Amino acid sequence: MKWILGAVAAIVLCGPPAQGAGVPSLVAAPQKRVESADFRAVGHLVRVDPSGARTSDAVTIEGHWFPGVLRVLVEISSPASVRARILLDMRPDGQETIRIVHPGDKTPTPLPFAQWSDGPLGPGFSFEDFLEPEYFWPNQTPLAETRFGARDCDQLKSTPGTNDRTQYAEVRSWLDHRIGFPVYQEKTLKTSGTVKEFTYMGLRQTGGVWSASQIEVKVRGQAGSTLLVVERGSTRANLTAEDFSPARITRF
Repeated sequence: MKWILGAVAAIVLCGPPAQGAGVPSLVAAPQKRVESADFRAVGHLVRVDPSGARTSDAVTIEGHWFPGVLRVLVEISSPASVRARILLDMRPDGQETIRIVHPGDKTPTPLPFAQWSDGPLGPGFSFEDFLEPEYFWPNQTPLAETRFGARDCDQLKSTPGTNDRTQYAEVRSWLDHRIGFPVYQEKTLKTSGTVKEFTYMGLRQTGGVWSASQIEVKVRGQAGSTLLVVERGSTRANLTAEDFSPARITRF
């Protein structure tokens, strides 16, 4: 079964949003899928440079919602030169943490906040993009309904509060009006004003779960892109705290 998480990308268990949805209805579906997360995904991160040449890293992404925290483990398993595990915690109060483990490390190392806009394949798909804190930020503004491709969408502008740890000044989401699932996002970096464009492709529903088979990230004004492609996985992985423990993630 092909599926993919919403920028961790997107497992969603939700009903359709209400007609004329306001802020509570618009954020209900994204918040619900974060707070229901229990997934494993196996696939590739693919960087396409301006000439069209591709660099591909094998990845496994696991995530589970524990009381008050979404915990996500991203493993870059090949090539061997970039092998690493990244442990990400997202809390609704905005206090995210990102830690990295390389082969031979005894404990995870905190990633400095200044490096959160980096990523395994450069700035396209950054470390922070494996989390979805924007739907929990305190400032949510519904914008005009619009279309994206063939889909009717509700637009939502999310901006962080003063206590939210994020590199983004705002995130705009185009949510499919019928299912409340993101089909497109624009994320604006605080420091540079650079806009990153996320397109979710291959949306499908399996057993009540909406998902996308691929996410493409482009940096506006720059050639090339980064793709997150998942070939297989599970929306009910039965993960436990042990799966994210230091003893497990430092054992390569």
